[in-house]
Amino acid sequence: MGSSRSSILCFLMLCASFLVPTSCHSYSHGALFIFGDSFYDAGNNIYLNTSNTSLAKLNIFPYGETYFKHPTGRVSDGRLIPDFIAEFAKLPLIPPYLQPGNHQFTNGVNFASGGAGALVETNQGPIMGLKTQLRNFKNMEKQLRQKVGASEVKTLLSTAVYMFSIGSNDYLVPFITNSTVLQYYSKKEYVKMVIGNITTVIQEIYKIGGRKFGLSKLLPLGCLPFSRALKLSSTGGSGCMEEFTLLAKLHNRALLEALKELQKSQLKGYTYSIFDAYTVATAIFNNHSKYGFEEVKMACCGSGPLRGSMLTCGQKVYRLCDNVSEYFFFDGFHPTEKANYQFAKLMWDGSPKIVKPYNLKTLFKK
Repeated sequence: MGSSRSSILCFLMLCASFLVPTSCHSYSHGALFIFGDSFYDAGNNIYLNTSNTSLAKLNIFPYGETYFKHPTGRVSDGRLIPDFIAEFAKLPLIPPYLQPGNHQFTNGVNFASGGAGALVETNQGPIMGLKTQLRNFKNMEKQLRQKVGASEVKTLLSTAVYMFSIGSNDYLVPFITNSTVLQYYSKKEYVKMVIGNITTVIQEIYKIGGRKFGLSKLLPLGCLPFSRALKLSSTGGSGCMEEFTLLAKLHNRALLEALKELQKSQLKGYTYSIFDAYTVATAIFNNHSKYGFEEVKMACCGSGPLRGSMLTCGQKVYRLCDNVSEYFFFDGFHPTEKANYQFAKLMWDGSPKIVKPYNLKTLFKK
């Protein structure tokens, strides 16, 4: 009986030493912090204070129709890759950083913003680029330290996994906006700048306490419905836009090398997982029926050729497919929930052929 009283007293004293009850959590489950663009944005952009209506328009039906039954700010018919990773890791859905009333942070936070790039110049204005996301992460870390104490935060951050989906906009936006940036830099120089910003953010998170990083190679960007439609309208040719795909290939090669170099740079405890989304997507595009898809060139929702016109899904004039489960792409840029699930499952427990040196399941356990 005395032993039981002592245990209870010890527990109460431990809890009383911090400001909030969550400080008694061991965080052994591993939190999930998410950075990136619209492939990972769970709704941050709908809270941005902006007159740019193109951001708010993504928070409309039929986005979200499959799982949530209403739009959530996710640019898909349902869940995104991080939503499934959270489920596999036995975590709740990770909330957007800007979501009102979200002040717990102990399971993780989603900092991703649709339209974001690694380069500040990619999408200026209200969109939260990668550097802004890093700043928000640092603000969150300060708030969390005030709530639960430095020791608890150190444990939380060191056991957490940090997921990134970034780079696509850095290569697509210059073409969409008719920017001349690629006239001033060679493709390799431009890719080097993008990768440099990504590795800088990883190093900054490492300094604060992060150790486990999950990244993904880019899709074949020239094979998005938007890219195919652009080629069709500009040249009359069919097939993928090779210029976009070449940039994705250069990026993917440089990203892998950069992550390896970070490991060699004596960052104690640093480890990573990189998923080969390019190879997986190419396999699906080349043999779609094997993976349960009927259509991999046309989007389910949108207008124009291949329903690939830029962000027209849910607008005044658009077409919506009858069976979204048959499609790889929901709109001109973004995969369906079904495609996101397949990618997430491979990220989670796929073989070293497509996710290396560790899959995310192993990374969470490390």
